[in-house]
Amino acid sequence: MRKSLRITAVATALLLLGVGVFALPTIWGKPWSIEHFYTRVFLDLLLRHPMLLSQLRVLEPYGIRSHNQELDDFSVAFTQREAEAARSNLRMLRSYTPASQTEGQRFSSDVLDWFLQSVVDGEPFQLHDYPLNQLDGVQVTLPDFMLNVHPLYDARDAQDYVARLARFGPAIDQVIASVRTRAERGIVPPRFVVERVREQVDGFRAGGALQNVLLTSFAKRIGEIDALSPEARTELTQAARHQIETSVLPAWQRLADYLPTLQEQATETVGAWKHPEGSLYYGWALRSHTTTNLSADEIHALGLREVARIQVQMREILGAEGIDATDLGATLRALNVEDRFLYPDTDEGRAQVLAGYQAILDDAAPRLPALFGRLPQAPVRVERIPEFKQDGAPGAYYMPPPLDGSKPGIFYANLRSVREIPKFGMRTLAYHEAIPGHHLQIAIAQELPGLPVFRRVVPFTAFVEGWALYAERLALENGFHPTPFDRLGALQAELFRAVRLVVDTGIHAQRWTREQAIAYMLQNTGMPETDVVAEVERYIVSPGQACAYKVGQLAILSLRDRAQQALGPRFDLRAFNDVVLGSGALPLELLERNVNEWIADQAPVPAR
Repeated sequence: MRKSLRITAVATALLLLGVGVFALPTIWGKPWSIEHFYTRVFLDLLLRHPMLLSQLRVLEPYGIRSHNQELDDFSVAFTQREAEAARSNLRMLRSYTPASQTEGQRFSSDVLDWFLQSVVDGEPFQLHDYPLNQLDGVQVTLPDFMLNVHPLYDARDAQDYVARLARFGPAIDQVIASVRTRAERGIVPPRFVVERVREQVDGFRAGGALQNVLLTSFAKRIGEIDALSPEARTELTQAARHQIETSVLPAWQRLADYLPTLQEQATETVGAWKHPEGSLYYGWALRSHTTTNLSADEIHALGLREVARIQVQMREILGAEGIDATDLGATLRALNVEDRFLYPDTDEGRAQVLAGYQAILDDAAPRLPALFGRLPQAPVRVERIPEFKQDGAPGAYYMPPPLDGSKPGIFYANLRSVREIPKFGMRTLAYHEAIPGHHLQIAIAQELPGLPVFRRVVPFTAFVEGWALYAERLALENGFHPTPFDRLGALQAELFRAVRLVVDTGIHAQRWTREQAIAYMLQNTGMPETDVVAEVERYIVSPGQACAYKVGQLAILSLRDRAQQALGPRFDLRAFNDVVLGSGALPLELLERNVNEWIADQAPVPAR
C-alpha cells in the first residue's frame, strides 16, 4: 500500500471507530486519550499485516479494501521493525499515568503492557523460529490463506485475488533470504523438517498450473458469484492461471532449488537448546505461551503428575468394561482400530465423520444455557482441512469468524485417515475446537461490548487453549458424554495434553531426541503412530506452545476451586464461566485478579 493510501486508510478507520476530531494526534504524535492510543496500536498493527486485516475484516464494511491486494512482509528488516514498534508502543503506553485512567482503562493498559513486554522480551530471539516448517511454514500458510481467508464475494475480490498471486514471488524470496540469515546465525531446522517441507513444496508444484489448488479453487468459487458473466469468469481464471505460471510456481521452484542447501546444513538434533542462547529462548517461549513463570523443570514434573493421575481414571473405566489395561498404551491402540469405533476409510466415511462432528455440535448447543449466561451470536461449522496441507497438520484446528460476520467460525478436521478418528474421541475434539471450547470463547470475545478492539482479538495461548481444555472438562462433568467409551475418549484427550508437558520440555530442555519423544507419547497415550509423529514434530517447530493447554486449564480449575471454597452454596457456575470469558483472552495473572475481585464482590456484606 502506498504511503498516501495508508494514511488515508488510517484516518478513515479512526473516524469510523469514533475517534473523530482526535484522528490527527492519534495518527501522529502522542494520542490525547489512552483509548485513542489503544486504537492506534491496533490499527497500526493491522496496517502492517494486511493478511490479518483481511482475516478480521474490520474495514470491508466501510468500503476499504485495498489491503486485500497485499501480502505480509516476510523480510528480516520487517521483523526488526516489528520489535522497534513494540518498544516504542510500550514506552508510550507507560507515559500515560494510571491516576488519569479509569479502572477499566487501567486493566486494558495492563493487558496491553503484558503483551508488548512479552514481544520486547522476545526481541533477542526474533530469528530463532523456522519460517519454513511443515506445520505453519509459508509454503502451506500462503496457499491456505488464499483458499480459506481471502474473500471472494464479487469481481473486486477476484481481481484482488489475482493481484495477491502476483506478490507470491517477492514473498517467497523474502522468506528464502530470512532463512539464509538464520542459517548464518546457526538457526537451522532439524533435517526431518526440511524433508517434510520438500515433500510439501514438491506436492504443491505437481500437476502444473491447471491442476494447482489455487486455480481450481478460484475457478470454483468465482463460479458461484452470480454477478460475474461467463466471459468475466473466463478472463479472471486466465489471469489467475497466468500469475500461477509466472509468479507462484517459479517461486516454489526457487524454494525447491534452495532446500537441498538447507538440508545439507541441518542435523538430527531437534531441541531449542541447540540454538545460540537456546535455553534462554525456550524460557521466554514458555513464559510467552503459558503467561506464567513456571520453569521447564516445573512444567515437566507437573506433566508427569498429571499423566499418572489421568491414567488411573482411565484404567478404572476400562476395568469396569472388563478390559485389561495393564499396558494402557497398547490397550488404547487396540481400541482405536476396532471396527465398532471407526467409520469406513473411504470418501463416504469421511463425509460421515464430518456429519458426525456436526451432530455432536447440534447436541451440545441446547446444553450450553445451563452453563453460560452469555452465548455467541456467530455460528460455527465443520469443514475438512485442505488436502494439500493435511499430512503436516494437526488433527484439528479452529478458524475464528471475521469481525464483520461475513463467515462463521470454522472447526477444521483432519481427514487424512479415518483410521485415526475413533468415534469415542470425536465428542471431546468437537467440544475443544467449537462449543463450548474455542468457538464459544473467541466469538464471545469478539462480540464483547465496551472493550477496546485489541482486547477482542489479542491472543494469549494459555487462556485460549486452557479454556478449550477446561471446556472439555465442563462437558465431561455435565453429562455431554453418553457412554463409558465417550468418557474414556475425554480422558484420553486430557492425557494427550498432559503428555505434551512432558514431551515439549523433554525435547527442548532435557535434550530428548525425536525418537525418545515419539516412544514416550506412544507408550502413554495409545494414539495412532501417525498422529504421534505429527504431534511430536509439531512441538519441535513450535517450542513451548504445547505447554499452554494444561497450564491454562489447571489455572482455571484452580480459580474455580478457590471460588467454590470461598462462596460455598452461593457459588454459581454460570456466573463463574461468564467472568472468565467476560474480559477476552488474558494473561493468567490478570485472569486471577479478575476472579479474585469477582469473589470479593460475591461475598456477603458483614452484619453490623
